[in-house]
Amino acid sequence: MLSSIKMCSVHVLVLLLAGLDVCCSEQERPAVPLGCALGPPPPYTLLCDLDAVWGVAVEVLAAAGVLSALLLLMVLLCRLHSVSEAPKRSGIGLIMLMLTGVIGLFGLSFAYLIEFSESICIIRRALWGLLFSLCFACMLAQSLRLRRLANESRSPGGCALIGLALGLTAVQGIIAAEWLLLTVLREGHPACQFQPLDFTLACVYVLALLLAALVTAALALCGKTRQWHCSVVWLLVSCVLSVLLWVAWIGFYVYGNGMLDKSPDWDDPALAVALVAQGWLVLLCHAAPEAHACLRAPPQPSAPDYFDTSQNSSRMREASLDEDIPMSHRQFVDNQRYAFDENAAGLGGGGHHNGSGGTRPSAPFRSNVYQPTEMTMILNGGAVPSAPPTYTGRQLW
Repeated sequence: MLSSIKMCSVHVLVLLLAGLDVCCSEQERPAVPLGCALGPPPPYTLLCDLDAVWGVAVEVLAAAGVLSALLLLMVLLCRLHSVSEAPKRSGIGLIMLMLTGVIGLFGLSFAYLIEFSESICIIRRALWGLLFSLCFACMLAQSLRLRRLANESRSPGGCALIGLALGLTAVQGIIAAEWLLLTVLREGHPACQFQPLDFTLACVYVLALLLAALVTAALALCGKTRQWHCSVVWLLVSCVLSVLLWVAWIGFYVYGNGMLDKSPDWDDPALAVALVAQGWLVLLCHAAPEAHACLRAPPQPSAPDYFDTSQNSSRMREASLDEDIPMSHRQFVDNQRYAFDENAAGLGGGGHHNGSGGTRPSAPFRSNVYQPTEMTMILNGGAVPSAPPTYTGRQLW
């Protein structure tokens, strides 16, 4: 009896210890965010966390932007051989380079959906200004190209424009590298600890590129050739909207978060939204319209319709007439001249008298009758034309 009681007590103790172990393990296990039950591990929970809606929205918009930019890039590559005009062909390389920068902007936004670490923060600080400067340098080179086309109707070479854009982008790369070397390696600060104002000051060169593109596009709008004004207007709209976007995110990132006491929590959402918004703005307001303008076929010259009587060109007449005389008056003058030539030929030429005393026209009179050829009737739309004013009669001998 005692042995059975001891065995029961042992079983109860084991069950209690197992329950305590399960409770402790459940308390130590981190809570899974809503929507991430079957999702990625904890460093990537913002990709599926339905409580943080901004992360899911940024993820969807960035993925759609990457697909759209890749599709436009493939279209440009496939249609490149069909562009034969040198002014249009020179701008395709810049568009491709800009689309590369746009894909980079969308891709960098995913770095703000991952829990920050030392390597992630270095990637953010190094690529932020570099990708923006690549897009704005391409816009500046594009504005220089359009200004040259609007003023002189010729464009710089495509390789020269791409080299200019890459050279301007390399300056921002040097600035970002020096900032990281001075703050992280020399002073020993963690890469994730920096002031918002320092981050903004590191992007002053990027903002200077954007303002230069805006001024150059405004000057290109005053050009003589109106063929490129549509492209200039789209570029100008893109620059203006980009300036407004930068003013908005800098003001919110530097001052807005501090005033709302949301500085550590809303820093990453502000930067991620700025990346996605800038990518879509450049894609829709500049890259897509400029690609359409470069791939559009030139207008074909209309061939003259010789069977259309409304076309009164000098090539469709046998003799040139005075352009200042109206058509109705001109036909009246032609008819009067033709009647005068006919009467003069009938009076001056010899005739045969019949029995009633009438005179029958002779051969010279009939030779003076205007007889149009088949080609003249075709050119006149099938109607019998009047005699030209220089017609003096057909010479038989």
